[in-house]
Amino acid sequence: MQNPKEIAGRRAAEFVEHGMTVGLGTGSTVHFTLVRLAERVKEGLALRGVPTSIDTERKAREWGIPLATLDEVAAIDLTIDGADEIDREFQMIKGGGGALLREKVVAALSRREVIVVGEDKLVTRLGTTFALPIEVVPFARGPVERRLCALGAEVVVRAREGRTYTTDNGNLILDCRFAAGIANARALERELAGVPGIVESGLFIDLAHVLVVGKQDGTCEVRHKA
Repeated sequence: MQNPKEIAGRRAAEFVEHGMTVGLGTGSTVHFTLVRLAERVKEGLALRGVPTSIDTERKAREWGIPLATLDEVAAIDLTIDGADEIDREFQMIKGGGGALLREKVVAALSRREVIVVGEDKLVTRLGTTFALPIEVVPFARGPVERRLCALGAEVVVRAREGRTYTTDNGNLILDCRFAAGIANARALERELAGVPGIVESGLFIDLAHVLVVGKQDGTCEVRHKA
């Protein structure tokens, strides 16, 4: 059995063309994209990578992928990133790795976004298999949590190894589960954007253009948004 994440991650790296500015996503599937990009750089590919997390930046530097900051780029040609869930309309939940704010900033600056997943990330309704992450400033945790509960969410403050988790930006993550999933992701994203104290939500609406799905039989499916 082959690793669907590796299949998808390596395939997506082939979308990068010489001279591109490339958004470098975060997570276990994008790890394999970084590995393949590092190989291609050694083969002569020129690119500038814009990392979406400290972890991705560290890996890219270690493996010899040239990097740039957002201060140095006006636009991003292509971003490759993962998703925790993605539906038929290419709407997504992201943020399982805690990098949702930086990932959304980079995605919004990108001309094209390629999403790499295994088949287990495909859903018919968002929020049915994965909690929705919400990045929150610590000062506002209480009122934000109460507002999320009023919207019907079961809220858990994210923790790692017995400690409250903080993002690369020093914020908290509230993981929100909705009993029947998210009926209207677009409306919920707008609602959350208006709540003071919420920095960003893990709802990624109208940001993905290409979906690369790795499968256990070793094949890879590439879908383009209609």
